[in-house]
Amino acid sequence: MTTVFLNGRLLSPGEARVSAFDAAVQHGVGLFETMTARRLNGHTRVFLLEEHLDRMIGSARELGLSDALRAPALAEAITRTVEASELDHARVRLTITGGDLNLLGRARTQDGGGAAPVEPTVLIVAQPATVYPEEMFEHGASATIADLKVNPLDPLAGHKTINYWGRLRELQLAAAKKAGEGLVLQVTNHVCGGCVSNVFLVTGEGSGGGARRELVTPIARGEEASGAIPSPVLPGVTRGWLLEWAGRRRLPVRKRLVTIEDVLKADEVFLTNSSWGVMPVVRVEKHEVGDGEVGEVARDALEAWREAQEATG
Repeated sequence: MTTVFLNGRLLSPGEARVSAFDAAVQHGVGLFETMTARRLNGHTRVFLLEEHLDRMIGSARELGLSDALRAPALAEAITRTVEASELDHARVRLTITGGDLNLLGRARTQDGGGAAPVEPTVLIVAQPATVYPEEMFEHGASATIADLKVNPLDPLAGHKTINYWGRLRELQLAAAKKAGEGLVLQVTNHVCGGCVSNVFLVTGEGSGGGARRELVTPIARGEEASGAIPSPVLPGVTRGWLLEWAGRRRLPVRKRLVTIEDVLKADEVFLTNSSWGVMPVVRVEKHEVGDGEVGEVARDALEAWREAQEATG
């Protein structure tokens, strides 16, 4: 069953309440992580938990949200929540907000005056995992080009903040066109990724051709060259896993600026996130990607991701 952890207490969904003065409600201040968890052989494991927590804690410090977050305590709370849900396969969302703040960033006291220590709100929700149609993986999905443009000079870009309205709106518009995702561009017209995912291209020829296949993915926050403009691309956790997988496969990877022309010329396109793992894309708007079929690299990556998830138990 769906179970909620809120500031140290396990609650049912109907019992969970956040203050009307919470920074998330008042100003949209917060970060979140979405993970998957499984209970196998009596043990609960959250896939890539350490990587998710490292990213969140790093962003919280860099953006001035909180420097009090500790990975072991958060990991314990997440595991406790999943176990209380008794779900064998769960979607887990961890949300950290600025707590009870007013506009000036001071903590509110009960009488509305004076400053009190700021305590972040810690919210964890474990619910049944999202089930995606297998056809999406077998035959591939389509993607649209979103109208949303991301600014690399936005200091919040490249962090997983709770300000997802623009991306979710573009995802709604993509779904209305029977597409699985929307590709978001930067203001420079370079590809950022999907609305809720990172993007990979496969270029070059296979072993039978003269050129070797390679993976191409946009440069993410923290990967920029010295002196370069900051990247607004989220360093996705599943993206990081896939880069390690490619290294084990000795599949060359290039992180660089990616144009929409690169996407349209690619042999394969696929998108990664923590919910679906690897989503092959066979069409972008009216353009067919490669031969219009799910490619070998995407199939292999998806199979490896599913095996890795099962192994976490």
